[in-house]
Amino acid sequence: MSIRLKLGVILATLTFASVVPAQTPAAKPSRIRGDIVSLDGDVLKVHRRSGDTVSIELKPTITVSAVKAMQLSGIKPGSFVGTAATTGTDGKLTATEVVVFPESARGSGEGHYAWDLGPNSTMTNANVDPVVQGTSGRNLKLSYKGGSNEVTVPPNVPIVTFTPGARADLTPGKKVFVVATAAPQGAFVAQRVVVEKDGVAPPM
Repeated sequence: MSIRLKLGVILATLTFASVVPAQTPAAKPSRIRGDIVSLDGDVLKVHRRSGDTVSIELKPTITVSAVKAMQLSGIKPGSFVGTAATTGTDGKLTATEVVVFPESARGSGEGHYAWDLGPNSTMTNANVDPVVQGTSGRNLKLSYKGGSNEVTVPPNVPIVTFTPGARADLTPGKKVFVVATAAPQGAFVAQRVVVEKDGVAPPM
């Protein structure tokens, strides 16, 4: 499998797992964000932003990916992106991060829905229409099945795309984003892992 196709599968699974309604509450994936404490065999310990430390089982087949920074100028009409944003009192969306999907992952999690990155946070996975200059940053005009919206991207917002990672990258102190399912005794089983690499942390 090529790296490009592999990354597409990673993104499709990661995003799909985040947005498909669960059949039961126990089956609903969790999104874990925090700092790596340790990797002992197949158990990854992460100190979450919420303040607690959780244990996450990594199956032998688990895929680890990373992110690399890119410029907003690299986003062109026709790009497929995912952007978390906050909604202002005026109803306008302001991006808090932008992920540019590889072409092989086009359509992953397409739509506009609630996200858990912060208060009033949403996620929009969509095609980019024109990129226009706004008063507080560039505005991405996005279209997806069933709707469209416009998101302002301030200059300081992280913009990343995906790159291959490895278990060797899972070292203490690095930022990590894990999509996982709950396991007994408060533990989790990882579905996908995105880790900080070369100083670029997963912003999602």
